[in-house]
Amino acid sequence: MFSKSRINEPGPKAGESDTKPTGSESAMPKPPTSSPASGNAPAPTSNKAKPPASTLSSDLTVVGNMRSTGDILVEGTIEGDIRAHMLTVGESATVKGEVVADDVVVNGRIVGRLRGLKVRLTSTARVEGDIIHKTIAIESGAHFEGSVQRQDDPLNNNNGPRKQPGAAPQQAQQSTPAQPAPKPAQS
Repeated sequence: MFSKSRINEPGPKAGESDTKPTGSESAMPKPPTSSPASGNAPAPTSNKAKPPASTLSSDLTVVGNMRSTGDILVEGTIEGDIRAHMLTVGESATVKGEVVADDVVVNGRIVGRLRGLKVRLTSTARVEGDIIHKTIAIESGAHFEGSVQRQDDPLNNNNGPRKQPGAAPQQAQQSTPAQPAPKPAQS
């Protein structure tokens, strides 16, 4: 009535053939096999589950930049830039640096520029910096100091107007000390 399953048994050895079923094996139906040519093969990505978000706990302080193709949940303190697919900043978390992510949910504090396709500031959020977004939602009670700019591609590095003003003062500072020297030579 019941027969032994062949799922976990090794296949035939080299030189052997499994065309000769014996005893109870002949009554047992063979599991269906799919070949790549048959089109019934499952997609390789369908077997993989999405990995859980990388969680940085509340007692953790990271000094340096972070980069991930996955999701990050920050509960601690980050002093550096973060780039991720999805970033969630917890209520007790503080991020000091630029944040770039497809999807950003801010429950805690960010000090620095925030760039994202979808940005959501919850009622407990505190953001001090500019937000460049495609879509944004700001809940009542959120604290925000800075500017908001909508762009179709906010993740692109070359769309920030803040880099131009930053470059001009550096050039002016470098040329300012050189100007006083020629003036005494002319008089």
